[in-house]
Amino acid sequence: MDTLENKNQRRNFIKNVSMIGGGLLLPFSGMAGMEMPKKKLGLHEFGPRKGYAPEISILVSMMDWMRATVLRSVRGLSVKELDFLLDDEANSIGAMLMHLAATEKYYQIHTFENKPWGSWSEADEKRWDVAMGLGDKGRLEIKGNPLSYYTDALAEVRDQTKELLKGKTDDWLMESTKFFGNQSTNNYCKWFHVVEHESNHNGQIKFIKGRM
Repeated sequence: MDTLENKNQRRNFIKNVSMIGGGLLLPFSGMAGMEMPKKKLGLHEFGPRKGYAPEISILVSMMDWMRATVLRSVRGLSVKELDFLLDDEANSIGAMLMHLAATEKYYQIHTFENKPWGSWSEADEKRWDVAMGLGDKGRLEIKGNPLSYYTDALAEVRDQTKELLKGKTDDWLMESTKFFGNQSTNNYCKWFHVVEHESNHNGQIKFIKGRM
């Protein structure tokens, strides 16, 4: 015969198991109630970042890690190396770095200003369109610059992105529009694409360096 105490014990057990299961499915969902770590987390320690919502902290962690990886790949490259072309249809390392800055800038405008993709201002198109499109125009116009020219552009755009992210909640990450393949795509996926896009080009950069 069930006693009141036994029933309460079963209810508590089920409640605790449900909470554990939810935590396994959503590893970062509990971060909302987490305190900031006593020490500042390092580059390779993904987790809470001061000034950012919990899930946005994870995104920023990934962005910082991938950017450091790219910068490590291009450290010390000369103008000649930055302009090197494998063939007549290749992109230079310098052009790809500028392409990364342009891509992030356009995702900034699209996600933070809610502008449809491609509806850029004349000023933004003038500064970023060649780098975004690469190809013949990129080979013609993006060359002759020191490494600092590209890293400054990357840092400028990234600083803007991170400042804008401070004003957003995790709910914003989940907001969706029709985007990839005309399917619902949330801001989290869009910004993760910015991260994996850098990873893709970092692989190309390392390949080119090995062929110089």
